[in-house]
Amino acid sequence: MPPNKPYSFVRYKTVEESKKAYDTLNGKVIVDDLGQQIILYLNFVEKAQWKELGLQALPPGLMVIEDIISSEDEKMLLESVNWTEDTDNQNFQKSLKHRRVKHFGYEFHYENNHVDKDKPLPGGLPDICDSILEKWLKEGFIKHKPDQLTVNQYEPGHGIPAHVDTHSAFEDEIVSLSLGSEIVMDFKHPDGVTVPIMLPCRSLLVMTGESRYLWTHGITPRKFDTIQASRGPKSGIITGDVEDLTLSKRGIRTSFTFRKVRQTPCNCSYPLVCDSQMKETPTSFPESDKEASQLEQEYVHQVYEEIARHFSSTRHTPWPHIVEFLKALPSGSLVADIGCGNGKYLGINKELYMIGCDHSQNLVDICREKHYQALVCDALAVPIRSGSCDACISIAVIHHFATAERRVAALQELVRLLRPGGKALIYVWAMEQEYNKKKSKYLRENRISQGKKEEISNDTSVQELLVKQMPDVGNQDSAPSVPSINDFQDRGCNSRKVTNSKLPIHTNRTSFHSQDLLVPWHLKENPGKGKSIEPFGPLGSHDPGPVFHRYYHVFCEGEMEAACQTLSNISILQSYYDQGNWCVILQKV
Repeated sequence: MPPNKPYSFVRYKTVEESKKAYDTLNGKVIVDDLGQQIILYLNFVEKAQWKELGLQALPPGLMVIEDIISSEDEKMLLESVNWTEDTDNQNFQKSLKHRRVKHFGYEFHYENNHVDKDKPLPGGLPDICDSILEKWLKEGFIKHKPDQLTVNQYEPGHGIPAHVDTHSAFEDEIVSLSLGSEIVMDFKHPDGVTVPIMLPCRSLLVMTGESRYLWTHGITPRKFDTIQASRGPKSGIITGDVEDLTLSKRGIRTSFTFRKVRQTPCNCSYPLVCDSQMKETPTSFPESDKEASQLEQEYVHQVYEEIARHFSSTRHTPWPHIVEFLKALPSGSLVADIGCGNGKYLGINKELYMIGCDHSQNLVDICREKHYQALVCDALAVPIRSGSCDACISIAVIHHFATAERRVAALQELVRLLRPGGKALIYVWAMEQEYNKKKSKYLRENRISQGKKEEISNDTSVQELLVKQMPDVGNQDSAPSVPSINDFQDRGCNSRKVTNSKLPIHTNRTSFHSQDLLVPWHLKENPGKGKSIEPFGPLGSHDPGPVFHRYYHVFCEGEMEAACQTLSNISILQSYYDQGNWCVILQKV
């Protein structure tokens, strides 16, 4: 039973026994403990990799104290939370997708993972908490009295994405009291080691130091936890001992998480992952084409050379609407993928002749290892004859150019490659990560990100494609409603202006507040040919791996269309929003 996976491996002594089990169980409808019907699927596998957990100790700075309160205090605390009170009450918080939540002392804003230090909530913390906190202080379980409380209620099947509490928002010590039911919480080090820890009912989780600042913590949304059969709901690490694992049905769990709001910038020992310390030396916004080129060289090209192997390991699933575009092209078409990355789309349609290009030599090498046709070049000067391509795609590339002029030049280069009647599909990251009252998958997966070059979801089950047909928009006279690109430069689509010409550093999985920004990539591994490195150093060390920053210009609604309108020989066939990205299909006329 691999931790955090929805499947398990079963081994039989003979082939005959395994075949009998397969014939008997595959496709069988079973009813689980909750009365739900589930279809059981079986498959034979040639080999199953089992990776034992390498760590058998709690993350440094983490402590779990069992039976910290009595069952009577637990009942009083649970009854003190009124989930049905008037929604006008400032402490009221509407239900999130995966849980119910209320705040006391200060409200925690999930859109930016921060608190407004100047706007405390009326009433402070509930009175019932005072005596409990004082007791914990006296007994040495906590060192500081908290002034902020978040109460979460989890139904079976609910969870919370893996995250690190914002460094600049809260002090070092974060404590969480589990009430109503036990739960398994997953802790993950940046080098990939995951430690599932049982938090018993009425236990207190205390996170300080490395476990608070460097390790992510989260709860996998499921109705059963894999636990140690011999230990049951006692605190401790859930090991990978296949002889000692069983399932435990979850109950309704309520957590009281206490924090102390930080009034000064964080100066922790983890500057490479600290939002207070990372922002001290931002780069400047380019004021000329030369400066823009230099910015792209340092914050785009050099970064992708460094992270190419790690980046490629996260890029394997093609996005449905791009696949649809490629599969609709006539057999024998010559197609150029400008900014092809690791070549994810070069083999989608075997009936096409596809050639890829990228500025990164290391990414092109990965394409060649897959036996794809790919070359190194600049997207502003592609060494392919004019008018020779039946189609081009540019996926998550143009948002890396640092001025409007260079972005238009990249579009013009795509059009130059096309024959008359040829089509180009272009995807760029959108400023609007919430559109038509729906959050993009990027926001819904609000967790510490490993960084992405292409910020596009492949989750078709929740995907909503918003398309508007735009015939003959290439003619300026027929599209008076489309704003010019200068309009976007002037009004900035309600984004915050870049002050003092400094580029802000974005907090992953949050809304954008500036169109031009630096997005972090936390390097986990970067294996070159025949070698590997551990960028975070030995487990438990205070030396997290490199954090690279990539320049992005996120596009406002209509901005890509306006940029295309500056080209004289194109018609926009389609324009749509796809899970946090603005997309255009244009045709050369």
